[in-house]
Amino acid sequence: MGISPLQWPVLRQLRSGDRLGRGPAITSPTTRGLTSRNATADRVVQSVCPYCAVGCGQRVYVKDERVTQIEGDPDSPISRGRLCPKGSASEQLVNAPGRQMHVLYRAPRATEWQRLDRDEAIDMIAKRFVESRRNTWQELDDKGRRLRRTMGIASLGGATLDNEENYLIKKLFTAAGAIQIENQARI
Repeated sequence: MGISPLQWPVLRQLRSGDRLGRGPAITSPTTRGLTSRNATADRVVQSVCPYCAVGCGQRVYVKDERVTQIEGDPDSPISRGRLCPKGSASEQLVNAPGRQMHVLYRAPRATEWQRLDRDEAIDMIAKRFVESRRNTWQELDDKGRRLRRTMGIASLGGATLDNEENYLIKKLFTAAGAIQIENQARI
């Protein structure tokens, strides 16, 4: 069965007023029936991209308490609605099927990972941090000059942390006497 002559593209252009054939005259019924996945969102939350220090604005679309899409925020004075490829894919940070949702620990020489309670993991890290600082503390050098540092603790920050988190990490490690503090964004 053929298409009705009234549905021929040239006639659709004339009937719809789309003389150049760039609008409704060339839109198929299937396309007209589609809606954006953003149109069904329950709410839109403004956020900032977590990847680098630029701070591009994002619009996070949420439906049923689940992130469905992330786009650039046109109201952002920094990015004016644009996102780099990493920022555009940041929805995967929360929705990737391989995302780790639990603390995993592999003991020395073990071959398997085991699940740890978050508080237990934090206590374990804090204990090791303090112990390493205590065991590697250098108060004075060979000539008696004050050092007040440790070479047993280092920090390598990442761009998925925001500026405030990296600032606090830098303050913490400096206060603990660590001097080997770096961030992936500078490397």
